[in-house]
Amino acid sequence: MIKTMTWAALAALTLLSGCNKAESPKAVANDVAEAQRDASKDMADAQRDVSKDVQDANKTINNDQADVQLAKVEGDHKVAIEKCEAMAGDAQKNCKADADAVYDNAKANAKAAKQ
Repeated sequence: MIKTMTWAALAALTLLSGCNKAESPKAVANDVAEAQRDASKDMADAQRDVSKDVQDANKTINNDQADVQLAKVEGDHKVAIEKCEAMAGDAQKNCKADADAVYDNAKANAKAAKQ
């Protein structure tokens, strides 16, 4: 048993001592080139991911801004209609028609901005 353990220890030491052996310049150059290629690929992948994230964020921001614009348009329309209530007859009818036209146009613009 002691003999087996001694041989195993010697074998392990032999293997470990070979680990610090210098590689040939050609092998080192190949390893360095491969590491550089891997690093470049990883960096390109990361940049591509960041670009996609930025595009997604910009799309979200644009949609949110369009939602805000649409809310403003709807609020402005409600205010305009309430102001028309102070009028009577054809003046009120015309005022509401104008407010509706402005609203429809602004709403269309807000929806277009969202796309």
